[in-house]
Amino acid sequence: MTLLLPERTSTATPPAGTARRRRGGDPAIRLLIVICVLLVAIGAAIPLIAVLATAFAPDALPRYAEFFTSSVDLDILRNTLVLGALVGAGGTALGFLFAFVQTRLDVPGKKILHVIAMMPIVSPPFAVATATVVLYGRRGVISNGVFGLEYDIYGLDGLVFVLSMSLFPVAYLGLLGMLRGLDPAVEEAAMNLGASRWRILRTVILPLLAPGLVAPFLLLFVEAIADLANPLVLGGDYTVLASRAYLAVTGEYDLTSASVYCVILLVPSLAMYFGQRWWLNRKVRTTITGRPSGSVHLITGWTRWPIYGLALLVAAVIVSLYGTVIVGSVTKVFGVDNTVTLDYLREVVAGPGVEAVLDTLLFAAIATPIAGVVGLMVAWLVVRHLRYTAWLLDLGGTLGVAVPGTVLGIGFVLAYRPDRYLGDFMVFPSLVGGSSLAAGAVVIVLAYVIRSLPAGQRTAVGALTQLHPSIEEASTDLGASALQTFRRVTLPLIRPALLTGLSYSFARSMTSVSTIVLLVTPETKIITSQVMSAASTGRYGVAFAYCTVLTAIVLAGFLVIRLIIGAGAVLHRTATSEGQQK
Repeated sequence: MTLLLPERTSTATPPAGTARRRRGGDPAIRLLIVICVLLVAIGAAIPLIAVLATAFAPDALPRYAEFFTSSVDLDILRNTLVLGALVGAGGTALGFLFAFVQTRLDVPGKKILHVIAMMPIVSPPFAVATATVVLYGRRGVISNGVFGLEYDIYGLDGLVFVLSMSLFPVAYLGLLGMLRGLDPAVEEAAMNLGASRWRILRTVILPLLAPGLVAPFLLLFVEAIADLANPLVLGGDYTVLASRAYLAVTGEYDLTSASVYCVILLVPSLAMYFGQRWWLNRKVRTTITGRPSGSVHLITGWTRWPIYGLALLVAAVIVSLYGTVIVGSVTKVFGVDNTVTLDYLREVVAGPGVEAVLDTLLFAAIATPIAGVVGLMVAWLVVRHLRYTAWLLDLGGTLGVAVPGTVLGIGFVLAYRPDRYLGDFMVFPSLVGGSSLAAGAVVIVLAYVIRSLPAGQRTAVGALTQLHPSIEEASTDLGASALQTFRRVTLPLIRPALLTGLSYSFARSMTSVSTIVLLVTPETKIITSQVMSAASTGRYGVAFAYCTVLTAIVLAGFLVIRLIIGAGAVLHRTATSEGQQK
């Protein structure tokens, strides 16, 4: 027995910290760290620094005094905050309504209702705005044609309606998971004590869901104040900071003022974004994330029907909006001349618009795997291989969503429009503009990657956190390198996270507009900028055709990504089986 003890001691699994230090010294890991840091720096940090450097230059400082003493600029700031607050409240309320129907009501058609609620995710961000003008504008098919009203949809009310309808699926998905995670025993105990359903909702469910209600509100607030396309199409006289910064660049050619507007926009955006991150990490969330210990008692009384009817009304509005997009793409003038025509679709898929479709598809196809893989790598490095600097790389990877797209777009213009020289030698070519590298295609792909990377990163961080490190340590102790362990052990276990990251990256790339609109050139046409141009000039049929084709491409892209990931899983299982047989 005494002879066996040294053998056991020598083969024992080393402590996690020892394994972490050994893997951290791997040259391949160091190379991955350098690649991820360079991409985050070039795509997010440098543009943001360029905006800050311009906004705090000596000649820009008087602009702050002008801003905070100008009633017009203060109105713009107030408009932005009011819009964010109303959209946050409205979108969160709609998300809770649909989640409550799914989890607490005994009603038919829940699957169809779920599909309808997810429709805004796969469509362009301003498809709803364009359809809203046609249906509910001054001469709208419903507002004027049915009710005889000449309602002015342009302004705050129209923006709140459109953005709430477009963004509420974010709140819906989060609240759906949290409501399903609530322990039914808590509600059952309240019912046994004689509490009514209304009192249970008010005193039990809502207090337990506080993190689930606050976090979506903050996230929707950020998305609303950072949105550019909808205020340009539907804002009218209601100006917000994002559209004001865009107009300062494109209409006034005043990059200094645009940078000042961006800095002022950054303050509430970053505060709210990191506020919701902090709220999600609060310990109070453990109250509602345990495994349910019973079954939910669905509401079967008459009170379910008014709630269900309200959800059906919202679903009908969503269907009418997206139905208008589809029907409007094949009719001459929807609601006026409903003659069927394929001219608009033909213009998009076989005419002048085909260049925008092919360019957007090509750029998204290049950016999607880069964003998905880099997001996975960043998460892997943060969770497994970095200690003191993990938070810094994690923060850099999320800048693409924390920083408004308009700010990033202006940052790209400031940082990468001129050629950079060291003496007479050009060290960095221009990336922005028609005469830039690849006519601006490189910077568009870079913008797609940076804006899409955070989704895959956050999903992978969650998956890796649930995966015990000892599984990977066993592989490295048997002699596999860190990259071999990741490819053969870790990746197969977190493949759903990769699928989610790739799918979201493709959808985000295909529908992005706020960052890209400042980067397009005559040689690089993008679908979303074409839609915005067509909608702003009243060519709604063409805008609808672009939206229809874009939605079809996104859905087809989801299918292709799922097939590729599924084929990879089959190949991995086959290779593993053959290796075991040998």
